[in-house]
Amino acid sequence: MPLAFSASQALQLSVPHQADLLPDYLNDEERVIGALLDPEQLENLGNGHYRYTVTRLQVFQLQIQPVVELVARRSAKRIELEAIDCQLEGLGIVDDFQLTLESWLEVSGEGLNGEACLAVSVSQPSLLRLIPVKVLEATGRSLLAGILLGMKTRVQQQLLDDFNAWCLAPAGR
Repeated sequence: MPLAFSASQALQLSVPHQADLLPDYLNDEERVIGALLDPEQLENLGNGHYRYTVTRLQVFQLQIQPVVELVARRSAKRIELEAIDCQLEGLGIVDDFQLTLESWLEVSGEGLNGEACLAVSVSQPSLLRLIPVKVLEATGRSLLAGILLGMKTRVQQQLLDDFNAWCLAPAGR
């Protein structure tokens, strides 16, 4: 029986200055994705596809490093990011790992609204067979919630800082 856990995080971000420029900013896909995720861990594969190497995670005695392939989609006043593939580096003992990420940001009134939903389904590694499933699932939910909270914090700080820098550099637009 696979382990399954998920988490979601909503965002309402007030943008106090030049909110009218947010639609144009969200249209600068590569810049926005680079502000949402750590650019040191991000590789642009072209045509709205990216590879993101997640910071190494420790779960009980296991160290894993997810490498996620993402696709970005834009529409008027909105950008979406979806995981389309994920591999686990450093964990060859799991055959059926599945990660789902669906997130979006959209211009709303005087700021941005968004949501991210992250889910994982995985077989229980043999190293963790003695740990009750409920404990593993609670740990997994907590881990995913922490990842999403980190993403939200990054949006609230890094994305807003990048937007302000973008507004100050009209030649770069």
